[in-house]
Amino acid sequence: MRKNVSILLCLAFLCCLAVQGKTQPVNGASDLRTLQQQFVDLKFGMFIHFNIPTFMSDDWADPDASPAIFNPVKLDCNQWAEAAKAAKMRYGCLTTKHHSGFCIWDTKTTGYNVMNSPLKRDVVKEYVEAFRKQGLKTMLYYSILDTHHKLRPGFIMKEHIDMVKAQLTELLTNYGEITAIIIDGWDAPWSRISYEDIPFQEIYRLIKRLQPDCLVMDLNAAKYPKDALFYTDIKSYEQNAGQHISKESNQLPALSCLPINKSWFWKEEFPTSPVKDPTAIVKDNLEPFNQAYCNFILNVAPNRDGLIDPNAVEGLKQIGAIWKDNATVPGLPVYDAPITATNIAKHKPTNSSWSDDMWIMDFANDDDFTTSWRSNKQVAKPWLEVDLDKCHSFNMITITDLQGSIKSYRLLYETDGVWKEICSGDKSDKVKVHRFDRLWGNKVKIEIDSTNGQASIAEFGVYDEQR
Repeated sequence: MRKNVSILLCLAFLCCLAVQGKTQPVNGASDLRTLQQQFVDLKFGMFIHFNIPTFMSDDWADPDASPAIFNPVKLDCNQWAEAAKAAKMRYGCLTTKHHSGFCIWDTKTTGYNVMNSPLKRDVVKEYVEAFRKQGLKTMLYYSILDTHHKLRPGFIMKEHIDMVKAQLTELLTNYGEITAIIIDGWDAPWSRISYEDIPFQEIYRLIKRLQPDCLVMDLNAAKYPKDALFYTDIKSYEQNAGQHISKESNQLPALSCLPINKSWFWKEEFPTSPVKDPTAIVKDNLEPFNQAYCNFILNVAPNRDGLIDPNAVEGLKQIGAIWKDNATVPGLPVYDAPITATNIAKHKPTNSSWSDDMWIMDFANDDDFTTSWRSNKQVAKPWLEVDLDKCHSFNMITITDLQGSIKSYRLLYETDGVWKEICSGDKSDKVKVHRFDRLWGNKVKIEIDSTNGQASIAEFGVYDEQR
């Protein structure tokens, strides 16, 4: 086996290219950059938080709540769509399943669904039909975290992964064209479900096989640096969680979300509480975000009857009257294709040249971008290496240098006890992405030739990307 691998390596032509905006369409898909631009061009949409938490006092519902409480006796998705149209929105996005696991479509994966409620109607079906009738595009929200089915940290088994795949397959097979899937509860500090627990690349590729033009958007990818797309096609910012896009410096296709009320799901005080100021929504959010490559999605929560409250309907009308929608969205700048593969280097043994104080080599692959390995100031040519534990295939390396400290460097890998150069670089980007032909090796190293002061690496990533 080793001999065969060595032969393959000898025959391989090494190339190191920083792929900037280049994407590989899956099964005849449109170019990803085109889809991202089209999403940004949509400008404005309606987030619809409507699920079993609607019938409880909290956004996080009791995972054992009975389907019997889900009974919106006046449900009218046409009213939602008309309200979205009045606000000049161009799409909707519905919470098909929230964190407590209740499915509001006719699913075969679980009995915990709307068909076993008093409603006995497929809400997802009615939603997509109503919005399309108004000429609006349709997106779906889906939570990976599922407390009813015990899909939570420490409990995840193969059958959970199979359930996720089956549910996404239903949603992307039975309801026509879906512009985007917004995924929540994944790789978040509060969910603690990693991209290894539920393998991101597998889910991403499944979605692209089912609907090649469907964008995959992970709401929790905001933990990653704003300078690159990690585990998402669109960078997301949840304002209620303190995530705010830079209107001045953002360079990535983005989404910013905010509820028109104080929380995501309907509460009893909503009909009599003022909604957010329509003028502020337009002037402080919609208009400036659109000029920063960012689509704005405003959440509107239907009540327990299944209707949007009159004060929210009126607020949406006012937004539509205030917003002129006559500005051209700028074209997206050049950026690297999204990273979707598992980071092989995460938590692997590391070694380095002399470190500065407590900032030792382990900080360079701890999956925390707020910490960094720092080289000691006395080291002229610092280096850092990661031991992959075994011979592993890989075809991408990222260096996250949030301090902008590294000027020029070389990337190397070890195979059969011999170090070989992959490429050299002098990228000024804070996230330096290098894609190349697949290699096999036991260790990967960066040798830093010149710096701007003290060399620092927040995260060193190694990936085996499917292409």
